[in-house]
Amino acid sequence: MQLLGSIITAIAIIAVTIAVVTSQLGPFKEDTERQEQIQEQQEEQREDAEDRREDER
Repeated sequence: MQLLGSIITAIAIIAVTIAVVTSQLGPFKEDTERQEQIQEQQEEQREDAEDRREDER
């Protein structure tokens, strides 16, 4: 009986750990994707500016 209680407790701890880690990674992943989008937009803007400068020459 004690072994069964220990196994149930271990499963509960693992489930809580997975839930906590998953909840922390979710927003982080979204933040990372947003930062990548911003970076890509900035690179495109730089390239457009360079193209305009070259066209002016």
